[in-house]
Amino acid sequence: MKSMIFQLGRSLRSSAPLGGLRGVYSAARPGVTRKLEQPLTSEEIYAREEKYGAHNYHPLPVALQRGEGIFVWDVEGSRYFDFLSAYSAVNQGHCHPKIIAALTAQASMLTLTSRAFYNDVLGAYEEYVTTMFGYDKVLPMNTGVEGGETACKLARKWAYNVKGVPKNKAKIVFADGNFWGRTLAAISSSTDPSSYEGFGPFMPGFELVPFNDIPALEKALQDPHVAAFMVEPIQGEAGVLVPDDGYLTQVRELCTRHNVLWIADEVQTGLARTGRRLAVDHEQARPDIVILGKALSGGVYPVSAVLCDDEIMLTIKPGEHGSTYGGNPVACRVAIAALEVLEEEKLAENAERMGQLLRSELRKLPSDIVTAVRGKGLLNAVVIKQTKEYDAWKVCLRLRDHGLLAKPTHGDIIRLAPPLTINESQLRECIDIIHRTVAAL
Repeated sequence: MKSMIFQLGRSLRSSAPLGGLRGVYSAARPGVTRKLEQPLTSEEIYAREEKYGAHNYHPLPVALQRGEGIFVWDVEGSRYFDFLSAYSAVNQGHCHPKIIAALTAQASMLTLTSRAFYNDVLGAYEEYVTTMFGYDKVLPMNTGVEGGETACKLARKWAYNVKGVPKNKAKIVFADGNFWGRTLAAISSSTDPSSYEGFGPFMPGFELVPFNDIPALEKALQDPHVAAFMVEPIQGEAGVLVPDDGYLTQVRELCTRHNVLWIADEVQTGLARTGRRLAVDHEQARPDIVILGKALSGGVYPVSAVLCDDEIMLTIKPGEHGSTYGGNPVACRVAIAALEVLEEEKLAENAERMGQLLRSELRKLPSDIVTAVRGKGLLNAVVIKQTKEYDAWKVCLRLRDHGLLAKPTHGDIIRLAPPLTINESQLRECIDIIHRTVAAL
């Protein structure tokens, strides 16, 4: 009898989700009370986060416990297609076995040394990533916004040391609608009041021009104090805004003509998401600085990187920039594995094919509800005409009820960005869910 009760208790613990547990008490034997653990419900998980966590996010009400490939499961066991991919961090699919293997193998050997010492993994990663993308140097960081901060510091340092801009006069130009994080520097370039309102004063030396507006950019770059122009090749958070064909080529030409660095923020658009290794590859345009993040780890670890050539990178000297965790051994092993998966499984090519199919089917949705469809590769969005009965949030709730998870941005836009491992039969099932959901409106 004792053995049976013990096995029951062990079974309950092993099947319960880590971090989603509540306690009940059961007598294992006379005189001994032992705490067994049972999983929380979704509603209890929502309430716990509401009570103990900061209210800086408004999640869709679904409590996820497990992920594999293109699927996630909630704590009640319901399965969903993931059409957000953690904002394109999970391009390789949830818990990709090769990436997880790299993570666990390195984590059991050496995790962190800081950059105070050499380790045997960082150089291997630096060689791999610079060779893949064709730049002299890489500066490893952890998050996408750290990558953006690093790029801005590099641009300013280059402006003073190489271009000859007077001290403290360097300017960086950004496109309206940009989003690269929520640090004070990032919100200083933002045009979204929800990002910047109540957080001033802001970073000096930042200027704005309209996105996809070459004449406005050309006028701004005539200022000799401009160090760089930083832009997303496709604006993701703004609603998957795709510039005109040739825009990136003209950006390259203007920056070269005016001796200004072009910084490409490829944190969300890079790493096969848009059907190319980088989104700038659609026009074969080469930025001076590239920022990578998100899918650089396949969604299993915070990893970002800034790539550029020696003339820019070597303006920063020891002690002038860094991060305790940047370039740690685990991050480097994970990033190598994540990049290998992109290449070995030809995920850019799959994103191109599946993206064309998805957009062609989305354009068949009724135009009185879906007013626009846009995107490249598997970074796509639909614009929902808002009424008293429904908006993008309510559409996402109904999609959830049919087994597909997506999230609105800016109230009327829904991003549709599944892991790049999705196949045609799975995508057609998702298209059917979307069509049935919209038809029910």
